[in-house]
Amino acid sequence: MKISLILKKKLKKFDYDKLSEECGVFGISNHEDASALVALGLHALQHRGQEGCGIVSFDGKNYHSEKRQGLVGDHFTNPETLKKLPGDFAIGHNRYSTTGETSLRNIQPFFADLHVGGLSIAHNGNLTNALALRENLVKDGAIFRTTSDTETIVQLIAKSKREKILDKLIDALFQIQGGYALVLMTNKKVIGVRDPFGIRPLVIGKLKESFILASETCALDIVGATFVREVENGEIVIVENNKLKSFKPFLKQKERPCIFEYIYFARPDSIIGGKCAYEYRKNFGVQLAKETDIAADIVIPVPDSGVPAALGYAEYSKKRFELGLIRNHYVGRTFIEPTQSIRSLGVKLKLSPTKSVVKNKTIILIDDSLVRGTTCHKIIKMLYEAGAKEVHVRIACPEIKFPDFYGVDMPTKNELLAYKKNNSEMCEYIKAKSLKFLSLEGLYKSLGKDKRNNIYPQFSDHYFTGEYPIKPPENGETTVAQLSLLSAKSSS
Repeated sequence: MKISLILKKKLKKFDYDKLSEECGVFGISNHEDASALVALGLHALQHRGQEGCGIVSFDGKNYHSEKRQGLVGDHFTNPETLKKLPGDFAIGHNRYSTTGETSLRNIQPFFADLHVGGLSIAHNGNLTNALALRENLVKDGAIFRTTSDTETIVQLIAKSKREKILDKLIDALFQIQGGYALVLMTNKKVIGVRDPFGIRPLVIGKLKESFILASETCALDIVGATFVREVENGEIVIVENNKLKSFKPFLKQKERPCIFEYIYFARPDSIIGGKCAYEYRKNFGVQLAKETDIAADIVIPVPDSGVPAALGYAEYSKKRFELGLIRNHYVGRTFIEPTQSIRSLGVKLKLSPTKSVVKNKTIILIDDSLVRGTTCHKIIKMLYEAGAKEVHVRIACPEIKFPDFYGVDMPTKNELLAYKKNNSEMCEYIKAKSLKFLSLEGLYKSLGKDKRNNIYPQFSDHYFTGEYPIKPPENGETTVAQLSLLSAKSSS
């Protein structure tokens, strides 16, 4: 087996013990460097998807598309590539795939030639009724070239009998269900859409006279744009002639953004809900210390995601914060051909203990979440091998017991550690001295709420409660099965 495939499998297995966003989106209107700015924006959103990236531009006459497997920086920093994307309008997409190998066909943005003109679309999220819609469309003669539910949206727009693109889009939106944020581009229009509950994020920025739509504010910062506001739940925004228009076709719903944007998904420097994500995460650590503090020598984070919570925990408990684990950020590029004897190194490819820090110490180990527990088990083993006296694990969110259906890649219910085991059983599984989680009420307090509204929860917190804002698929599947024509061996 080739080294690249071996490492990819190992690293994906490592990352699989974390929840993963499927995609990041970025669009800009009326700027002479549109494609270059989209590339920069996608670079800032790289954490939301690393398996594929694409940009579509419009030069006033023609649409231009470039798609690549891999990272933005490996492809769209090349001036020759950007020259193939002329025009003052452009949208882009980072992809995180959930089934099968990455196929170039599935990389967005998608493009379609409609009778009203060209349409390009980039999508972050997941449609819970995608399979049913797809089956009906195929029966009606639609031909699908990808396994992405985004293509279902394109087909619904194309099928609409309405004349105007906005009306066609609204027709499609009233048929789909799930959590989604869309960025679309037509002839000199850039359009943004956020689902009725606002589950998936989308923000508006401005760079001189140009408007920008992006998944997070960190993508605005990198291009020097000003953050205007978040797209509201159930809102359609249209940028045309340097003006922003707003439409709200849906019945008004109470906003329920994904709570994991606050816990883990958003980059720490992104603004969500009026505050920097870093501040929320530090608050989680403070509240965690209030609820679960014990005697210990040091507080260490699982890098990088556990750092803000660990800082908050250490600050409140007046314990010493230390970097007891060091993350290797350069794994997955050039590497030696592994022999059979070293193929089982697993988590050590990404993390290694600081022996002088952890030796003979009672440690409080902080992480943002506990999914399957496999990585946590390996980390604790490494710390003990490095000489740790005791390892107490503290998790800066409640127990994850239920899967997601709105654009988050995660294990099935039966693979979630907290679904299968009680606290003492989980503690035994990961081999910790003790294990405690942030309470649900504590999580809401840290987010600036007095308490959780049990009738109308302020967030999509189904991961912990099983209370879904939108009915999950009847088959319980979170992804569309890979079609044979789009297998990894297929040409693109």
